[in-house]
Amino acid sequence: MSTTFVHRNLPRLLLQARESVMAHTRPSLREHGLSDQQWRVLRVLGEHGTVETGRVAREAYILGPSLTGVLARMERDGLIRRERDPADQRRTVVEATAKGMKMVGRLSDTIETHYEWLEKSLGKQKLAQLYQLLDQLIELEQP
Repeated sequence: MSTTFVHRNLPRLLLQARESVMAHTRPSLREHGLSDQQWRVLRVLGEHGTVETGRVAREAYILGPSLTGVLARMERDGLIRRERDPADQRRTVVEATAKGMKMVGRLSDTIETHYEWLEKSLGKQKLAQLYQLLDQLIELEQP
C-alpha cells in the first residue's frame, strides 16, 4: 500500500540542493584539511569576530556536544582560540586565530567565485528571489 502525496518532499529537496552546492565547496575544504562543520564555524567567526559558543552552535547548526569536539580539534590545529567571556565567566567565547582568518580569506575567494557563477547561471533576480524565499520559509517555520 502506498500513500499518495500531493506535494513534493521539501526537506529532501532542500538537502539535495545543499549537497549540490557543497559538491563545489567540499574539494576546497578538504584541500585545507577542513570538515563541513569546521568551515561553518570559521565562517561564523569570519563574519562576526569573537563569538559566544552558544551563538556559534546556533549559527553553524552544530549541536553542543558535537561543537565541543569540533572546537577542540580546531584549537589543536591552531585555527581558533577559546577563553572565558570576560563579562561572564560562565560562558566561553571563541575567535579565529590569524591562521584561521587566513584560511577564511583563501576559502572565501573560492566560495564567492562559486556564488558569482550561480548568480550568472540563475540570474541575479532569481538568486535574490531564492534567498528571499528561503528567508521567508525559515521565518514561517520558527516556533
